[in-house]
Amino acid sequence: MATSVLIRSLSDIDIRLVRIFFTVTECGGFAASELELNIGRSTISKHISDLELRIGLKLCNRGPSGFSLTAEGEQVLVSERKLLSSIDGFQSEIDNIHATLTGTLRIGVFDQSSTNPTARIHKAIQRFDDIAPDVALEIALDPPSALESRVTDGSLDIAIVPVHRQSTMLTYTPLYSEHMTLYCGEGHPLFDSTDAAPDLSGFKYAGYAFNSPNMKAGRKLGIARAAQVQEEEALSLLIQSGKYLGFLADHVAETFIRKGSVRPVAPEQTSYSTVFAAITRKKPEPDRKTQEFLSCLKQCHAPLVSIGPER
Repeated sequence: MATSVLIRSLSDIDIRLVRIFFTVTECGGFAASELELNIGRSTISKHISDLELRIGLKLCNRGPSGFSLTAEGEQVLVSERKLLSSIDGFQSEIDNIHATLTGTLRIGVFDQSSTNPTARIHKAIQRFDDIAPDVALEIALDPPSALESRVTDGSLDIAIVPVHRQSTMLTYTPLYSEHMTLYCGEGHPLFDSTDAAPDLSGFKYAGYAFNSPNMKAGRKLGIARAAQVQEEEALSLLIQSGKYLGFLADHVAETFIRKGSVRPVAPEQTSYSTVFAAITRKKPEPDRKTQEFLSCLKQCHAPLVSIGPER
């Protein structure tokens, strides 16, 4: 492809093409991005071709073998992230100037946050909407490590995560706690056991695939992970199969206990507590709407828990 055609000044059309390319890469291809972009695959392909022509670079391979970025496409994607982050930052600064809070607040949460009785995120949303009814909300559900990365790179304004290894680039505001216990399902050899300190080393264990208090607790008990998951819903299925041990939040396990499908395993030996905290970037400082939502979270969770040493 010719390299003499260069963008000398960015237009609204260029930025739109950049956002489309960014969405396609985030979704993993043209077909997967149709729903997100609300346009057809052929139109998406035309937009990407227009962007390639506009910047004089081949950005991706598409065809029967699937979608993949070229080496140049990888480099352009890095630059796009910076560009879109700058645009979003500009929008946030403009929002700060307005007396009325506007724009979009991007919030990240971890699995099962809505069922924890000590979590009052819904109350904070209610309070925030009373204060800033013109702010649109986007809520993402991701593993803690992904949420921390997205707050760090600016694609999320704030997130609520279990505290594990704290990043020096983020501010952690503790909100509430969650109690976890090791469980087994009906049919498991330990289901009817009365042993208060059973030997767990010979049993299959299912745990999260990412660094978390869950992973540390499993290692502390000396049980090797035989299955890995990203979400607590998948973890509960494996535990209920009767083939795997796994940690569940006690408020999640209550329903299964009432059904008789799971039971705790040596809770005095296996249980632990995790603190959940709101995280925001240290630099640049959070904009006004993010600070306002953080304030709502703190008010709704008062008195706040403290971040102590990990158990």
